[in-house]
Amino acid sequence: MKKLFTRLLSFFNAIRSRIAFYPTVIALLGFLFTFITLFLEEYGASDLLRKNFPSLIVNSGDTALSVLGAIITGLISMMVFSFSMVMVLLNQATNNYSPRLLPGLISDRKHQTVLGIYLATILYCIFIMVAINPDVSPKKLPGFSVFLGILFTVICMGAFIYFIHTISQSIQISNILEHIHHQSKKRLSKLLDSERNQTDNFPNTDNWHVYTAQKSGYFQNLSIANMLDLCEELETKFHILPVKGIFILKGTPVFRSEKKLDNDNVDEILANFNFARKELVADNYVLAFKQITEIIAKAMSPGINDPGTAVNAIDYLTELLALRMLKKDCSIVKREDKCLLKLNTVDFKDLLYNVLVTIRTYCSHDLIIIQKIGVMFQYLLQQEQKEAYYKEIIRREATFFFNSALEAIESENDIEIIKKYGKILKIDLAID
Repeated sequence: MKKLFTRLLSFFNAIRSRIAFYPTVIALLGFLFTFITLFLEEYGASDLLRKNFPSLIVNSGDTALSVLGAIITGLISMMVFSFSMVMVLLNQATNNYSPRLLPGLISDRKHQTVLGIYLATILYCIFIMVAINPDVSPKKLPGFSVFLGILFTVICMGAFIYFIHTISQSIQISNILEHIHHQSKKRLSKLLDSERNQTDNFPNTDNWHVYTAQKSGYFQNLSIANMLDLCEELETKFHILPVKGIFILKGTPVFRSEKKLDNDNVDEILANFNFARKELVADNYVLAFKQITEIIAKAMSPGINDPGTAVNAIDYLTELLALRMLKKDCSIVKREDKCLLKLNTVDFKDLLYNVLVTIRTYCSHDLIIIQKIGVMFQYLLQQEQKEAYYKEIIRREATFFFNSALEAIESENDIEIIKKYGKILKIDLAID
């Protein structure tokens, strides 16, 4: 039962980020609501509305069909335009910023909800049209249902205005960066809260039994609660080997167990690994660093040449790095003072290197970016750090970065500015 629940949860997590998920769900609700209104018609809903608000009731079957037909035609045109705007947004984000942004933009619930409202209203009006007989007397017409169709159309017009507003905001790079920063900060804060009572008392796992993946995909998430239950049930401990967010090939080692397990237990454990073909910042904060770094590189490319965007992105990157420095390089989960689960995470050393190696490649010639990165190093060295060796990592990367800048810059004034940051950060630069 637990295995089935885990698989259903993994399936839900996989489909909820699809662009068609929420529109489909809302459209089905609109379809079901049609039968509810027709059921209410049998109990005199139209007569009650006609008695109290006669001006709101359509008394002609042909008029009702004409109104609903016009509503359906208009809403289909509005929906096509909205879908076109979404495609324009995705295309512009890919060309100007980074293809990695697409999963996050596609999974935006606001746009999906608006499209769902259109579909639900269209389905509602279609099935109400089928229920209308234009030859019957006005008292037998479903006037209440027609009125609701008109009311839903007004709601759709408001949703369309809201859609235009949100899509014009979503395409702005400042809002994209803010969204990425918010999602990753939320994820990091959640991880920091889980580490408050963490200890390092976990045995060495080099001689433990190793088990491999049965399929390929991005390691997106892990059911921690189920894994802890399995640890207690099987009286063993687990060491999760892959770092969340990396692509795991079939046959790659994924976990170690203190005790040897049979095939049924291995299958039950692997069912708690959530594999996917796409990545989301809400599940893996490291993706935020990749996205922001790619935005910086794209902004500094000759085709775009937008240092202002790069500077703004570095500001968000600085805050996230400062927050990451409060986290340990390894996560240990315990229950009732027993350390049962060890999770590998991206080391701060690798994270900082992967971020700065891209910036060094594309931005080491631009003094504006160099100064901004210098301010970032200076700020990070002043922040609280979970591990003492984080400062040495920062100084080492600062040395690499400024030496790369010295090779790319020839102006004496610019070189003096770089030397100034070298003195502030107390690093040795390769100055001829």
